Amino acid sequence: MKLSEKISARGQSRPFYTFEFFPPRTNQGFENLVARISRLATLDPLAISVTWGAGGSTKDRSLELAGITQSHPYNLDTILHLTCTNMQEGLIDDVLKSVKDKGIENLLALRGDPPRGKEEWIPSDPRFTHAVDLVRYIRSVPEYSSHFCIGVAGYPDGHPDTSLDEEVEIANLKAKVDAGADFIITQLFYDVEQFIRWVKKVREAGITVPIIPGVMPIQTYATFARLTKLCGTTVPQDLEEALKPLKHDDRLVKDFGVEYAIDMIQKIHAAGDIQGFHFCTLNLEKSVQRVLEGLRWTGVSQGSPNKLIADLPAPLGESGLLITPTSAASTATSGLVSLTNKSKTEQGKGELNNAATWDDFPNGRFGDFKSPAFGNQDPWGGSGIARSDVNPDWGNPKSCEDLTRMFTNYLESQIATTPFSDGPLCPESVTILPQLKKLTERGWWTVGSQPAVDAVSSADPIFGWGPRSGWVFQKAFVEFFCDKKDADAIEKYIADNGKGWVHYFMANDKGDLRGNVPGEGRNAVTWGIFPGSEIAQSTIIERESFITWKEEAFSTWRGWASLYPPGSQERHVLETVANERWLVSIIHHDYREPDSLWTFVFDKELGF
Repeated sequence: MKLSEKISARGQSRPFYTFEFFPPRTNQGFENLVARISRLATLDPLAISVTWGAGGSTKDRSLELAGITQSHPYNLDTILHLTCTNMQEGLIDDVLKSVKDKGIENLLALRGDPPRGKEEWIPSDPRFTHAVDLVRYIRSVPEYSSHFCIGVAGYPDGHPDTSLDEEVEIANLKAKVDAGADFIITQLFYDVEQFIRWVKKVREAGITVPIIPGVMPIQTYATFARLTKLCGTTVPQDLEEALKPLKHDDRLVKDFGVEYAIDMIQKIHAAGDIQGFHFCTLNLEKSVQRVLEGLRWTGVSQGSPNKLIADLPAPLGESGLLITPTSAASTATSGLVSLTNKSKTEQGKGELNNAATWDDFPNGRFGDFKSPAFGNQDPWGGSGIARSDVNPDWGNPKSCEDLTRMFTNYLESQIATTPFSDGPLCPESVTILPQLKKLTERGWWTVGSQPAVDAVSSADPIFGWGPRSGWVFQKAFVEFFCDKKDADAIEKYIADNGKGWVHYFMANDKGDLRGNVPGEGRNAVTWGIFPGSEIAQSTIIERESFITWKEEAFSTWRGWASLYPPGSQERHVLETVANERWLVSIIHHDYREPDSLWTFVFDKELGF
């Protein structure tokens, strides 16, 4: 059913809500997301939406997920996001036909990420440069015009890629509605007063279609900081101040995020006009459920077709891990996550936890690869580079020496970010700063690491995480980019000298993968022991997550390269790095000896 018709039929009887999901990167995550959507469907959303990666990068997965949720036995009215810029010519026509054939009646028409650095190597359809072009086109084609209900985006804090006056942006929004849009879903925001003022101006401009505000409960401080920056979201000063003392305690941040979302929604609903809310779930479920319970909006209506969902069996493979980030996971020295494999009969026992616990702690960019939220660095499928011009801190690299200088400057706190880190070096990484600098100056650009830790209090301000009154442990690991000659030397050196204490993965952008981790083995490199709780293994390095991280890491190089014009020296250097360098991850299992990894790596045989 069309969303506009459902909203109209609902009237002012009670508030409604919709849930947004993105296609997971792995087959296991995809399978488990379907089960998660099944559970969330018992909360009776008016519809769900499925995001569309930049330039159609998640086309097949997005269409597959939307087709599943729209069809029997799920029967969830599904809104498919569809972007129009930087798309291959003819792709939109193919997608519209496929979407209609799947019985999907709702679209969210978006401009999408603009071409960066005049990306002439990606052909685009000249008919579509803005969302309004997509709306007009759909309404102009008889077979689609009456079939689809079309939504468009609104930007209460302004569009992240423009510096237009608010009046101009509202005029652009009206143009989209006049072209045939039926509803508006807004970009996420946290300034309620600004939103209410914006809604008033939108109504004064003659826009009468339903406005559905986008709400993203704060899950972790790192995710909040990253996505508000990516979306150009205004963060009220009182919110920033309230988060400061909490940001290193994941439980407190999540609890605060739930309460803040409840307060936002209550204020917006009390102001009138707004009857529905769009939850940006990040493929997580607990916070959304807690918000709706706090609002007393939960409960399945009698006769709702969604009640069927509750009785559906979960797909095979539905199991979970207690995911808890170390401080390293939110910096340039980012972590990986997973843990020791168990047989199917042991899933949910011992160290492993039920799928419901996936949300207890954030997955981060390297959560358990079976989690629906695995790899949520950018749920819209972007490169990880913010939608902005080149950061001046990164300079204009014309050689590998320039890149070494940039990474070194970051380690020395002379610059605050790199394309691989959106914040300063964390205190944990500072404890191994000399080692990271030595590697970087060697031309091995570090992008992930953590020191060895043996039974440190979980309340420790640098290494602590999770519940208080516990103990945390870490194995040292380091990740970096190096050339093939050095990668070959590292592989041989580990084979000759590792003696079972050292594991590694290494890969290039062409898909060549090497490693000495046996079979389906997983290396738990961070774990915690807490009173009355299972052992929580939070950071794990294993094949599947390393491959996914490798793809993201090399796409970051290419995304950075695309910010420079074709033919420029900067673009050539960055594309050469993406084509020729290897990403290497090395783990040392002796966590009781702080210098074990570094003593091993800094050997004269490797050129140190």
